[in-house]
Amino acid sequence: MKKENTKEIKTIDAEGRTLGRVASEVAMSLMGKTKATFERHVYSGFPVKVVNASKLKITPKKLAEIYHTRYSGIPGGLRILSGTFTKETKGLKELIRLATYQMLPDNKIRRTMMKNLKIED
Repeated sequence: MKKENTKEIKTIDAEGRTLGRVASEVAMSLMGKTKATFERHVYSGFPVKVVNASKLKITPKKLAEIYHTRYSGIPGGLRILSGTFTKETKGLKELIRLATYQMLPDNKIRRTMMKNLKIED
C-alpha cells in the first residue's frame, strides 16, 4: 500500500545564502533527520520546495572550482563539467539539485527523496 503525499511542504528561501548551506538543509529535511520519527531504512522526510534559487550567493571563483561528472555509458564518454558551464546552460537550480543529490545517502530511497524536491527561480 502506498501512502498518499498529504504532508506539509517545507519551503526554503535561498536568497543571499550559499550553495552548500542551502543544499545541506534540503538534504536533512528530505532524509527526515529533522523529525523525531527518523528511520534510516524508511522514507520519513517531507516534500521540500526551494524558492529564489536564482538569487543564490555564489562567487565566480567558487563556480570555477566546483565541478561534476556526466557519463554517457560508452568508453571515453566521461565528461567533467565546471560549475560555470552548468550555471550558464541549466542555471543555479541544477547546481542546487546536484549538490543535494550528492549529500543524500546512496541507497534505494535516494530516488524517492529527489522526487520530493522542487526548485523554483
